Amino acid sequence: MKAIVQDGYGPADVLELRDIDRPSVGDDEVLVRVRAAGVDPGVWHLMTGRPYLLRAVGFGLRRPKVPVRGRDLAGVVEAVGARVTRLRPGDEVYGTCESGSFAEYATARQDRLAIKPANLSFEQAAVTPISGMTALQGLRDCAGLRPGQRVMVIGAAGGVGSFAVQIAKAFGATVTGVCSTAKVDLVGSLGAADVIDYTRSRIDGNGARYDVIIDTAGNRPVSLLRRALTPRGTLVLVGGENGGGRLLAGYDRQMLRAPLMSIFTSQRLRNMMAKEHAADLEELRRLIDSGAVTPVIDRAYPLADAADAIRHLAQGHAAGKTVVTV
Repeated sequence: MKAIVQDGYGPADVLELRDIDRPSVGDDEVLVRVRAAGVDPGVWHLMTGRPYLLRAVGFGLRRPKVPVRGRDLAGVVEAVGARVTRLRPGDEVYGTCESGSFAEYATARQDRLAIKPANLSFEQAAVTPISGMTALQGLRDCAGLRPGQRVMVIGAAGGVGSFAVQIAKAFGATVTGVCSTAKVDLVGSLGAADVIDYTRSRIDGNGARYDVIIDTAGNRPVSLLRRALTPRGTLVLVGGENGGGRLLAGYDRQMLRAPLMSIFTSQRLRNMMAKEHAADLEELRRLIDSGAVTPVIDRAYPLADAADAIRHLAQGHAAGKTVVTV
């Protein structure tokens, strides 16, 4: 099969389109004929090997343990392992995989796949799992969002942000989105009641009014975010900054600064790391089927141009998600 492979860490130039063997299928796994694969910041981090902390926690010190890039996927079940009971060949599915989704075939655990929403294309479904689950868990689990609360989503036009705006509105919140000038109309169309253009206005310009702030941008000081938060509000920090230091790459806000500040404040400062499982893919499918959530695709690239897709992601100008078609 054809796949996008890398032998060592580095910029997008390390990626190559090659013919490799199909991955073997374990007893609890499913072989998926990939139709589309989402591009998320995790792909960039695993390609570059930065922050270096990733290498230390088991992703490979000198080279990636998994040479094929990509984790989000949507496609058709080709075969199932002996203990798989939830899925069968021919099912259209979406979810995440460990074998690499920038390939014609990928293997995934059955508990990380769900039936694809019927009203989505494979491309739309492929960009949903990681970003959608991160937004859902950030709002529901980390923030404990309740109807009637005020929510600010920073990076509202991005992958996680575009889902967070829609999910927060579906949960009954009043949403303010923060984005650049070019994306104001998009964020408004997603359901934000108010949109702040950060190039023209300060995000704390209205004082401490937000019950929940979801920050997906990765580079604003925690002290600034707290000024926009109510005294008992919740700040959820998602992801790190691609341009940060080599060791932590912007994740120091979650790992160091926010936990230390939490000791001295009634505000809740939370670090968000999504957990991937089928139950939340099913919840996302219900939100999508109801019309409350629609994935936003910025650009689509063929498999052979996956390196260009990651370069586009790294530039930080995407509105919604980028997808690789297979």
